Amino acid sequence: MSVERVKKYFAEEGIADRIQEFEVSSATVDLAAQALHCEGCRIAKTLSFHLDDRVILVVAAGDAKIDNRKYKDKFGKKAKMLAFEEAEPLTGHAVGGVCPFAVNDGVEVYLDDSLHRFETVFPACGSSNSAIELTIPELEKYSHYKEWVDVCKTQA
Repeated sequence: MSVERVKKYFAEEGIADRIQEFEVSSATVDLAAQALHCEGCRIAKTLSFHLDDRVILVVAAGDAKIDNRKYKDKFGKKAKMLAFEEAEPLTGHAVGGVCPFAVNDGVEVYLDDSLHRFETVFPACGSSNSAIELTIPELEKYSHYKEWVDVCKTQA
């Protein structure tokens, strides 16, 4: 299971004890916010896309939506999300638990500017009932992100 991959990864970093696992699903932004008793915008959702022959992940605030124009301007292609059945084999994590940690080799991680307004955020940890609270510098460190991007619609 991919949650075990993430636990092992965070154990090597000395923070596995910070992973939270829930009796209830945290597979969507709304469910994760309920499980964590926080605002949905603080859920760091990880969106997975095809980009030519690569797979990329964009981590964004829970209330952010991909802006197709910004995405195309940044990556040179129209946004094409992975199909449900492609997520686990291509990223290493199933839908509902996709996260930027312990991903398959070659998967690139990008962090969206929508996250900058928070001190801490809650990304999933490889399962549909897990999360970890990280500061933005910790998210940068543990996600091994490639770069910050601005590919989401501006929040009101």
